[in-house]
Amino acid sequence: MPAQLFPFLLLALLITVAPGPDMALGLRNSLRGGSSAMWWTGLGCCSGVLVHATASVIGLSALLAASAVAYAAVKIAGAVYLVWLGATTLWKSWRDRAESNEIPDLSATVSGITRRSAFRQGVISNLLNPKIAIMFLTLLPQFVSSGEPRVATTAALALAFLAVGLAWWRLTSLLVGGFRRFLTRQRVRVVLERLTGTVMVALGLRVAAGP
Repeated sequence: MPAQLFPFLLLALLITVAPGPDMALGLRNSLRGGSSAMWWTGLGCCSGVLVHATASVIGLSALLAASAVAYAAVKIAGAVYLVWLGATTLWKSWRDRAESNEIPDLSATVSGITRRSAFRQGVISNLLNPKIAIMFLTLLPQFVSSGEPRVATTAALALAFLAVGLAWWRLTSLLVGGFRRFLTRQRVRVVLERLTGTVMVALGLRVAAGP
């Protein structure tokens, strides 16, 4: 077991619960497919994390960090994807509102996204975020003590980070399921869709403009 595992777990928890593009995407999908869609979005995001972590362990992330062109290309692609998802969410909310001004309870009918789509969106959103790759590249080595095998310890820390992420996504998806009836009311859902859509567009623009 890594000597600094517990401090790393605390930091991993803080990073995981901080609001960001992945959680915005999860909330957006939960409005269309409930807790299941959010869970599968989380599984997709965690799969992306696993890819980033593996790349960090074997050194591929260093290549991305060293190439300004590659970093910028991945960043812009991720930003465009976030803006596109946010914009389509906003468009759907306006379209649905126009089609029906008052539906008391949509808890049995709102299912506009499949598990496969939710998973795919989570993977793509995470993989197109180069900051995650850089985070693993710079964060993990800080928790490898002298005398510990670098590759094995880094891999263990990466798996610990992934476990924290899976636990958090499971918890939040269950919480969403508990509020399913309230969240799928027409007026509430439209407001939340517009909010999450706006947030995703803003996050995409922030990613594009950021370092």
